[in-house]
Amino acid sequence: MTISRLMALCCARKMTGARMAAHVALLRGINVGGANRLPMADLKRIAGGLGWREARSYLASGNLVFEADEGDHEAALREALRREAGLRIAVRVLDAGRFRTIAAACPFSPEDGRLAHVYFCWAEPEIDAGLLERLRAPDERLEAGEGAVYLDAPSGIGRSKLAANLERVVRGTELTGRNLRTVRALDGMLGAA
Repeated sequence: MTISRLMALCCARKMTGARMAAHVALLRGINVGGANRLPMADLKRIAGGLGWREARSYLASGNLVFEADEGDHEAALREALRREAGLRIAVRVLDAGRFRTIAAACPFSPEDGRLAHVYFCWAEPEIDAGLLERLRAPDERLEAGEGAVYLDAPSGIGRSKLAANLERVVRGTELTGRNLRTVRALDGMLGAA
């Protein structure tokens, strides 16, 4: 986007009173095990190049809160990451309201927010009940919601056979997971949006 285009958008917004809306971008597989390396400063710079404002990252695992006008933010960020960072990764972008609805629907609230996970889906999830029962530890619970799957793993996500095979259990969609602690932090970063 050119400088003159950005200035025109800002002026039009001031004249009409239009306000940018808050969003959350969740990048799948960033900085995990040394793969898909992307410094968060670069992610924020790329977001700024798309005309997004107030871009703030959380941790180094591909979480970004930003403000932007309406648009296909997933496609825009995916293309910008490919072009500017050489990364071909899945990107899920939700407006503040949708993100908060999914977060609030989590049926689990362990004291340690690292033990429950929200897996944000690109399409409605379908659970393979038979495979779920074969992989699930006795203390684990998995529930599907609208646009997300929720996993409670009290013994730890790193030990969970279910978590390791979740993409086989949850069918019909791509997904990207965040622990409940991260989801709560991102919700807080959205502020009063």
